[in-house]
Amino acid sequence: MNIVKVSLYIITLFASIFAYSGVDFEAIMRKNKPIESRILVLFLSFATSYLVTNFITDLINVTTIIKK
Repeated sequence: MNIVKVSLYIITLFASIFAYSGVDFEAIMRKNKPIESRILVLFLSFATSYLVTNFITDLINVTTIIKK
């Protein structure tokens, strides 16, 4: 794994954590379960980070193929 992909993972992870922090998952979850809602935010952030990073790297690869 190269340094660009690792840096993209880190950037998108922090961006997705920031984006999910605006959603009130504690209202959706059962009462008095704040730890579970934070874990849900982490899992959703990891999944979103993985998907967005793979989309960006695939998009870069396709545009470089088209450019040639």
